[in-house]
Formats: sequence, structure tokens, C-alpha cells
Amino acid sequence: MDATIVLGKQGRLVIPAEVRTALGLLPGDRLHLHLSGPRLVLERQQDAVAELRQLGAGLPRGRSLVDELLAERRLAATIE
Repeated sequence: MDATIVLGKQGRLVIPAEVRTALGLLPGDRLHLHLSGPRLVLERQQDAVAELRQLGAGLPRGRSLVDELLAERRLAATIE
């Protein structure tokens, strides 16, 4: 689905009704906006969270990325 929207005087955008309906958006829903290169990406917060969880789903249960990062930082600090 494609739509063209116009930026209002106060920087406001109106999401067309057919897009809101297709995404199941309701008044008061919170959306996450981020830049991806020269593009604006607007998504429901729960979709952004689900995407992040999916990125980590392939990690083994016993692996801690936090512990790995801390170990890397400590090693880097001892080298300096």
C-alpha cells in the first residue's frame, strides 16, 4: 500500500485511514519513529519490541551478551 502525506504547518502528519485500518492503529496508540539512512521509519512500539526480541531469539540460553561486552571492555582497558 502506498500513500502520499503532507507535512502540516506545525510538523504534523496525518496517517491515512486506510493505512491505519490495515495496521490496526487506534487513537492513542504509541508509535516509534527512527531514521534509517535518509528514510523515516514509523512502527508500532510492540512491533519494534518484537523485532528486537527476534534478533536475540537465536542466541543460546546460557550466552550473555552483557558479560561478553564487559569482558571485551576490560581487555581493552588492560591493553591501553
